[in-house]
Amino acid sequence: MKALSKQELHNLAMNIVGRQLQAAGFDFLGVNSKPKKNPQFVCLKEKELYFIVVRYVAFPEDATKYDGELMKKIKAHADTQEARTYFAGVGLSNAVDRTLPVYLNEPYIVDYDGLIEFRDE
Repeated sequence: MKALSKQELHNLAMNIVGRQLQAAGFDFLGVNSKPKKNPQFVCLKEKELYFIVVRYVAFPEDATKYDGELMKKIKAHADTQEARTYFAGVGLSNAVDRTLPVYLNEPYIVDYDGLIEFRDE
């Protein structure tokens, strides 16, 4: 069994979020699969621009918690483009034993509550 690398886990998280965005009618203007290059998705929906930061989160971490400083930086850039800023944290864990890594072609659990809008207030 081969454990997924950090990049593969990030790509899996992006695929999960990307499918949700597509189903919700978002049009992709830009996609960046590098975890350190933000945002991961730049989308358009009903003439509104969205910047979406995607993060893979390891069990038992909380998939809804984000890096506030990073999100402030992204929001500042989004504001110059009149875009809304969202965070998408995707928890992924082994379906058989959550303490084990996620393996290639093996069942896994997804902990994803959808997009969280970031407002620096």
